[in-house]
Amino acid sequence: MTTTFDIPKTSQAAVLTKHSEPLEIREIPVPQTLEPGALLVRIEAATVCGSDLHLWDGSLGGSQALDLPVIPGHEMVGRVIAFGDGAERDTFGTPLEIGDRICFTHASCNQCDHCRFDNQPTLCTNRQYYMFTNCERPPYLVGGFAEYAYVFPNSGRVRVPDEVETSWASAASCALRTVVHSFERIGKMNPWETVVIQGAGPLGLFATALADHLGAGRIITVGAPDTRLAIAKQYGATDLVSVAEHPEPEDRVAAVRELLGGHGAEVVLNRPGSSGDFVQATSRTEATVGRCSR
Repeated sequence: MTTTFDIPKTSQAAVLTKHSEPLEIREIPVPQTLEPGALLVRIEAATVCGSDLHLWDGSLGGSQALDLPVIPGHEMVGRVIAFGDGAERDTFGTPLEIGDRICFTHASCNQCDHCRFDNQPTLCTNRQYYMFTNCERPPYLVGGFAEYAYVFPNSGRVRVPDEVETSWASAASCALRTVVHSFERIGKMNPWETVVIQGAGPLGLFATALADHLGAGRIITVGAPDTRLAIAKQYGATDLVSVAEHPEPEDRVAAVRELLGGHGAEVVLNRPGSSGDFVQATSRTEATVGRCSR
């Protein structure tokens, strides 16, 4: 193990001990030795994903087994303070040094059929998860809401460039990756295409920025509140549809059609996390949209 820092014996962490109850601040053991391929990082930022809220209230338990207590948080950036053997490069081969910032992900086994043959690591039955894993067993620091975190040997990890703010990289480590995958499924973006993005949360805002970056001719962001719509405008939205001003789904469909001269959009992305809005997007795409990502 390589380190130039004194590794502390314990780390403070915000721990979920009971659903819908306040998080408890605990002293969690810090691993003093690392597995080959693992790293130890000092957390600089951990952003709050919607999944963290659903973890807290218990509604996320159906997607993955929960064994409380756990440390929430899976969007985070940390500075490397210790290397396990062979961990001196990120996933893309970029050399890592003590003090470098990285963002990192859950760890798939790379051995099961889902990993090797299906190219579906999210279905890995041996996956190691942040925020779902009990924090009373080694390696303990398995969530972002802590002073330090353990980077699993198989965790994807990316060195954060010096010019990228920590808060941006932290949010991008989950929400932006999700949006990038959506646009990979959509394919090439054409300058004559209109993209409608339903939702102005992190996913919707990142989708707005990426649609602009990829050259979409017109981007209509639907959402609320107005402060988020203002950010969407900064991120490249050409038109905005306020949910506050158009509270009914039919009103929002009509507002989009009015903007487009009675037509629909070529691409619709549903990013608000609401089943009602999913139905709204589906009905619209069936009538007028050639491509869609949900």
